[in-house]
Amino acid sequence: MIVKRNQIIIGAVLLLIVGMAFLINYYLNNNKNIVPISGGIEIYNVDGGQIIESPLLIKGAVTGGKWISFEGQAGRVELVDSDGTILGVAPLMATSDFMKFPITFEANLVFNAPKENQVSIVFYNENPSGLPENTVAMSFLVKTSIERSKIKLYFGKEGEDSCTKLFPIEREIVKTEGIARATIEELLKGLTAEEKEAGYYTSINNGVKINSLTIVDGTAKIDFDETLEKAIGGSCRVSAIRQQIVQTLMQFSSIKKVIISIDGRTEDILQP
Repeated sequence: MIVKRNQIIIGAVLLLIVGMAFLINYYLNNNKNIVPISGGIEIYNVDGGQIIESPLLIKGAVTGGKWISFEGQAGRVELVDSDGTILGVAPLMATSDFMKFPITFEANLVFNAPKENQVSIVFYNENPSGLPENTVAMSFLVKTSIERSKIKLYFGKEGEDSCTKLFPIEREIVKTEGIARATIEELLKGLTAEEKEAGYYTSINNGVKINSLTIVDGTAKIDFDETLEKAIGGSCRVSAIRQQIVQTLMQFSSIKKVIISIDGRTEDILQP
């Protein structure tokens, strides 16, 4: 009887072990995207090194410690670049009973296109007290899919006598639907140190802002603030300013003509 009872116990233990192995295997195979994070938070569908796009729906759960839910919010998530610039932020909204752990949550993170491929995704706990010592965070690096467009910017070059003879410099900017405006904004940033050393220069004042840019039936109408014509002198410089803008815009096949204005004025602007 004792032998038989021992055999039954051994059989039950083996069956339990097999059952547990099956459950663990099933869990791992069906939850491959779950990333357990120590410290009371789990992220289900975003992993370190993953390529993300905006908007990003994040799913996870808080499991205790200083990670709690207060009035239906379990914290917040931020996307931050290497300079510390916050590209996007979203609350972690509870999707289960916020009084019972684990508290599942979702966050819809909408973010601006970063300048770099690798950025940090940072999760902060909900801290109703507001005390710094009660704030905890968890972060990891992710990658963003950044499409870029090659553009040309037109500048003068030392040693060339002609006011309107300009030279293109190629740049890459983040791809956008408003490519013409983004290109002029890049032109207004001026030259890099290397480009200046190579002899390039710009006739456009620092700090010029675009008020508006519209393109209709092949005509681009671009309006600048008054900084564009501030303290400029000489017909050569005026011509160079106009041509830098015109030639930079005319690289796009959708633009056949350019009309420049300053604070809405087209007459008596850019006078030497």
